[in-house]
Amino acid sequence: MSRVLWTPSPERAAASTMAEFERYLAEKHDLTFSDYNAMWAWSVDDLEGFWAAIWDHFGIRASAAPDQMLATRQMPGAQWCPGAMLNYTDQILKHAEGREDEDAIVRYSESFGARTLSWGALRAQVASVAHHLRAMGVVPGDRVTAILPNTETALIAFLASASIGAVWSICAPDMGHVAILDRFQQIAPKVLITQDGYVHAGKTTDRRDINAGIVDALPSLTHCVTLPLVGDLPDGHVAWDAITGDDVDYQSTQVPFDHPLWIVYSSGTTGNPKPIVHGHGGVALEAAKQSLHHDLRAGDRFCWLTSSGWIMWNAQWMALGQGAAVCLYDGAPNHPDMLAVWRFVADNGVSFFGAGAAFFQGCLKAGVIPRDAVDLTALASLGSTGSPLSEDAYDWIYSEVKPDVWLAPISGGTDLAGAFVLGHPAMPVRAGEMQCRALGNAVRAFDAQGNEVVGEVGELVCTEPLPSMPLYFWGDDDGSRLHDSYFDMYPGIWRHGDWISIAEDGSSVIYGRSDATINRRGLRLGSAEIYQAVEGLDEILDSLVVDLEFLGRESFMPLFVVTAPDVTLDDALRDKINGAIRTSVSARFIPNEIVQVAEIPRTLSGKKLEVPVKKLMLGGDPATVVNRDSMANPDSFDTFIAYADARAPS
Repeated sequence: MSRVLWTPSPERAAASTMAEFERYLAEKHDLTFSDYNAMWAWSVDDLEGFWAAIWDHFGIRASAAPDQMLATRQMPGAQWCPGAMLNYTDQILKHAEGREDEDAIVRYSESFGARTLSWGALRAQVASVAHHLRAMGVVPGDRVTAILPNTETALIAFLASASIGAVWSICAPDMGHVAILDRFQQIAPKVLITQDGYVHAGKTTDRRDINAGIVDALPSLTHCVTLPLVGDLPDGHVAWDAITGDDVDYQSTQVPFDHPLWIVYSSGTTGNPKPIVHGHGGVALEAAKQSLHHDLRAGDRFCWLTSSGWIMWNAQWMALGQGAAVCLYDGAPNHPDMLAVWRFVADNGVSFFGAGAAFFQGCLKAGVIPRDAVDLTALASLGSTGSPLSEDAYDWIYSEVKPDVWLAPISGGTDLAGAFVLGHPAMPVRAGEMQCRALGNAVRAFDAQGNEVVGEVGELVCTEPLPSMPLYFWGDDDGSRLHDSYFDMYPGIWRHGDWISIAEDGSSVIYGRSDATINRRGLRLGSAEIYQAVEGLDEILDSLVVDLEFLGRESFMPLFVVTAPDVTLDDALRDKINGAIRTSVSARFIPNEIVQVAEIPRTLSGKKLEVPVKKLMLGGDPATVVNRDSMANPDSFDTFIAYADARAPS
């Protein structure tokens, strides 16, 4: 068992929202438990009772209550809360009642500076934007899309869209136009909201031409809304400021529990990114439940350092849904130095701060000591996700950030808009471990044969349905793509694609991806999007990319390329390849190394052997990571064995 780095005081444990929920269960339902594991076991066994308790405890607002909590208990195809009518926006804006003048959003942006928005102002601007969207002809089920950074503009636009039953989808402005169109062309949006440029690390990026090309490639659009920064309003566009100031009452359209709320994207290894649809009710329940594991309540100040293209942007609603103020940081985390974000946390009295593991690792390497540089008196909790947090980073947080802070790393995914394993405010923190499995989430580790393993590394699976699991993939009419993504290995059981070890006490360690998904600083991408950019070059015939993220070490992403005859991989071609990835995908996915090979290893059916190559690079036995009899070109694997040997620690 790992070293204990922090233990909560009895006072903090008793004052936590988790303790409040336990007292509620005892008083209202006569339920008491010997320990957390017993409580967790009840929550995944009695799914109807548990989720009904979450609904009641958090006061989910609905114009019609559900006939029952779980009508069909199966995966895929679980049916939650039939008969319920509600709107997700009501769960957020109810906190404006009686708190109109309290802070709801605090924003710092390199592009626009600082701004604070009260709960009353947030509700008023949401009502105004929704009024204009209705006037544009937006009705329930229409898609409203955005290319915006993590500022209040995106939050207001989402709430306005959701309040009328439209379906929201957002991409970050640093994404390439090809990656954006690969997403938005699948869902045929009616409205697009953009910013014509942004400032990052002191440099202004002009997005006008890129935005114009995206608009031209989306014939379904009827209206475009633009927030100008670098130029004039494009012809035919509506100015963002022109739709935020109308004095109209907030009203929400009541929709069924499983009405689509947003579309997020988690790319597979082949084909277009998967457009994952989550529903109003499922997200409301999952966010409320997860807030217990983050110990969030009204009056807290929550900041998660995130791009708008990461699922942690969506996680900010978990805090707003409990009445906490959300503090948005829209800028480079290392500009002008690695203390920039810590100064923002200190200056705004942030009580819960979260970031990708790569941010904390970067601070450690830069040698910054936040506790000596800024006042972190208000900081009570820290979160981390995106990739495994190393024990060195745990130690750095407790020695150089704050010795009495609660560190609660989490791991979940875009796919379920939530977390599988995460923190508990009344448990000790141990180096390198996540404290517990989430309530209501039947998380286990399976071996390749589908047997549960304890204390060993296995596939992360979920054996019972969750209300926030995808309703469907947009355009996946027969459900085959959804099935192949999660249920192909273990029928009826969700396989997430992570390696995990779960101890007897329920604590866990995540070891990285077990599939071929690329994970760069918390942002996941399918390899197909990189292949599309690289193999679109005349000089490249074939390619293979793997991400060698693993516990305790940074992501390392080599790209292997087969060049055209008489073409040599030199620095000029490497620059051209990197430029193609930067333009079409994102600079985040530029490889650490580009290697020329004669052939890419493939199966007999022609598929690239990404997972076997990844396992090999992570130290797997060449004799067992792949069956050469199943390969079309078995000799090609020798090149990768040699590369792995050369990179292996001496």
